[in-house]
Amino acid sequence: MTKPFHLGWFLNGTSVPAWNKPFSGSIGTQWQQADIFVDLARAMERACFDYVLIEDNTFVGDTYGDSMEVYLKHAFQAPRQDPMIVATLLAQATERLGIIATAGTFAYHPYMLARLGASIDQVSRGRMGINFVTGTSDRALQNYGYAGMDEHDRRYDVAEDFVAATTALWDTWDADSVVADPRTGYWADHTKVRRADHAGPYFSTRGPLNTGPMPQGRPVIAQAGGSPRGIAFAAKHADTIVAIQPTAAKMKDYRDQVRAAAIDAGRKPDEIKVLFGIGPIVAASEREAQERIAQRRAEMSSNIEVELAKLAKSTDIDFAAVPLDEPLGELSLRTNGTQQFAEFARRNADKTLREAVLGRGIGNGAMVAGTPESVADQLAQTMETVGGDGFLVCSDGVTRRFIAEICDGLVPELQRRGLTRDHYSFAQLRDNLLEF
Repeated sequence: MTKPFHLGWFLNGTSVPAWNKPFSGSIGTQWQQADIFVDLARAMERACFDYVLIEDNTFVGDTYGDSMEVYLKHAFQAPRQDPMIVATLLAQATERLGIIATAGTFAYHPYMLARLGASIDQVSRGRMGINFVTGTSDRALQNYGYAGMDEHDRRYDVAEDFVAATTALWDTWDADSVVADPRTGYWADHTKVRRADHAGPYFSTRGPLNTGPMPQGRPVIAQAGGSPRGIAFAAKHADTIVAIQPTAAKMKDYRDQVRAAAIDAGRKPDEIKVLFGIGPIVAASEREAQERIAQRRAEMSSNIEVELAKLAKSTDIDFAAVPLDEPLGELSLRTNGTQQFAEFARRNADKTLREAVLGRGIGNGAMVAGTPESVADQLAQTMETVGGDGFLVCSDGVTRRFIAEICDGLVPELQRRGLTRDHYSFAQLRDNLLEF
């Protein structure tokens, strides 16, 4: 029998690309209040998900066709509210669900991010996480005064120093430093609070943090490294890793690489939970599921510029200027953006750009479709092959129907089989991640 696995949800920021889809309600006009995302978090908690990861970027796309039109027309990754604010909102609306907010190492100073993460961990009673990202677009860096991104591996050099500075600040208060003893008159024991005194090649900070100790000691660290350097970085620092792989075999290979890198970094591999992105379609019947797949593929084919614009945004390649019907292997496409594109191009070298893009699947990650029972079968079989650790639900947009299909349709079937938890054993995110 497949051992229990973890569940997370990859929330595509607080943008609303499903605003004009069926069952979307009024999210197109009422997006500012983020009510649908509060509804999502509460439904996830009822279903005992481990965490919601709030994805982020800090620019409005304009790579495709050198225009913002496609991105704004379809509300693709814009609007985006600050994930730290949204994290606080979702934490207030829940009691056990983990909340992970994305932060670019180019967009913060370590002290600012350490203080934000510590504060939200405190007010959420130990449910906060930070997803450290190095950036995938020159556009984002230009909003912070840089000319563009550094070369790929140098971005990880910067990230190494950033994480070292941040964790040094988180470690400036011992867990028992606050005594609050009215007999002695001491609120905190100064001998258990220290300066960070971090002086690295890119960042320096004196410390200590002025927030006080955190319930978890440190917020959970998430990462999504896909290149060899990214995998090494994630395996060294992360408590949970987000991975997008198209098949169970590739998931297993990726997880094996992470676990080997963890050993090389002196860590226990079981301390790191790798969650693989899935794009689930859960329907009342197999026929309905297949009809929805066909409908989605037809929409993608008739609106291929949307799919190309998505790829352009993460790679900094203007696919409006790339021939659609020439094999990828014959095109000279270089990018300093996400390294997942290199694997995508290799895997589809004999296909045209049109064929490769339309064959990417529905949503992000591996596609699974069917009734709750058959999707549960597919997920169980995949985990049997991969060996762990769980799945991250991804979609191009959130509607209340989709929330119900996952949280009230699929998850109860997984729980009935003992594949996912039906209650939280612990109050804090890290403890729940380490439960199995």
